[in-house]
Amino acid sequence: MITTDAPEFRVGLAAVQAAARLTEAVRQEMVSGAGAGRLDKEDRSPVTVADFGAQALVARALEAAFPDDVLVAEETSAALREPANAALLARLAQFVRQQVQEATEESVTAWIDRGAGAPGGRFWVLDPIDGTKGFLRDDQYAIALALLDRDTVQWGFLACPTLTHKGQAGVIFVAQRNEGAEAYTLDGTAQGPVTVSDVKDPAAARLVESVESVHTNFGLSGSLKQILGITAQTLAMDSQAKYAAVARGEADIYLRSPNAKTPHYREFIWDHAAGWLVVTEAGGRVSDVRGQPLDWTQGRRLETNLGVVATNGHLHDAVIEALSHSL
Repeated sequence: MITTDAPEFRVGLAAVQAAARLTEAVRQEMVSGAGAGRLDKEDRSPVTVADFGAQALVARALEAAFPDDVLVAEETSAALREPANAALLARLAQFVRQQVQEATEESVTAWIDRGAGAPGGRFWVLDPIDGTKGFLRDDQYAIALALLDRDTVQWGFLACPTLTHKGQAGVIFVAQRNEGAEAYTLDGTAQGPVTVSDVKDPAAARLVESVESVHTNFGLSGSLKQILGITAQTLAMDSQAKYAAVARGEADIYLRSPNAKTPHYREFIWDHAAGWLVVTEAGGRVSDVRGQPLDWTQGRRLETNLGVVATNGHLHDAVIEALSHSL
């Protein structure tokens, strides 16, 4: 059972709750409009006010509670500080002030930049919006926060504001190392433990993978389905909500397969740490596509790992064996 009186639980849960309130406010007020509040990174992936705002709120909460802990997060405020984006920064500060009244443009950018820490020792990792494209089309996205201590993920918080769980819209999955995984509503009401499916026949499994082709290799996943005899329609989802789908038994296999166009790409740790722990503590298994454990000690990326596979555990060996014939 998760230690709910632990400061890490209280602070982590409250931080992603605040972030979820902000991202939903942005989504409702801005995303459904003409796309105001959007920038493009150099790699052309969209970034919204919600990314920056969520990171600012989480960084502020962690700084107040754990001033000695490092934060490793996805965003920086460099673009926001450019004069051309002054109006966007002002709008961002308005959204943050809905959660923290004393927030200023200066404090918001300072909180965001606290995420530039280096991995090592005890540190937090954050993806303020995982699945930004899903967010922009009113689909699935996640706020993913995890606490690592050297080589082990100790806590994982996976907020999925648009995912329905037990009949309620919005859910936060929380996992503690060796203590299980549980679900909470966005207001913090406990919904009980989450566990993976009991599917043992590969042919009866359901696969979940990314909507975006840049994040997967549909040829490899098609080959996997053919080898295992899977006939169920693949569940397509943005973000680490795919980990949640496996953890709660909605899907049995999550494949983040290497893309042939980018063979040297390695995953960022913030894209997997929280989901890894949620699935693991729900009874599943996670490795890279070669069956190797994920190595959290190589910096901001999983440098020694190729792709990611998460399963309900029962199917893991069969999936890795099938992939070995296709890679």
